Amino acid sequence: MENDQEKKDIINRDDVSRLVTTFYGKIRKDDTLGPIFNTIITNWEDHFELLTDFWETQLFLRRKYHGNPVIAHQKVDEKIGHSITPEHFGLWLNLWFATIDELFEGETAWIAKNRAQKMSTMLFMQIYQHRKKT
Repeated sequence: MENDQEKKDIINRDDVSRLVTTFYGKIRKDDTLGPIFNTIITNWEDHFELLTDFWETQLFLRRKYHGNPVIAHQKVDEKIGHSITPEHFGLWLNLWFATIDELFEGETAWIAKNRAQKMSTMLFMQIYQHRKKT
């Protein structure tokens, strides 16, 4: 980021979209996470819209997202042979935090970090419990 460009908080859908596309640009290039995401996601533009809806819902309490992230992540885990680990979520979180810190600062940026951290724990627990049933 250029030094003369001041960071601001996440305030609208355009900011959420910028966060999502920048973040997943990093994910797609990551040695560990990239192969998983690039195998599962076949239409990145649609996925960006879905995830922008998801994070807009999370950050601004606007009901844009109507999916089920638990089931989606359980299905991904099944497709890759039940191989998702806590380390995958840790790498994901590190990139999420780094992207937020690179682009934004403020209360909503902090909320985005906090929600992602709580969500990652919940999602891995749901994946793990689902494995016991299958």
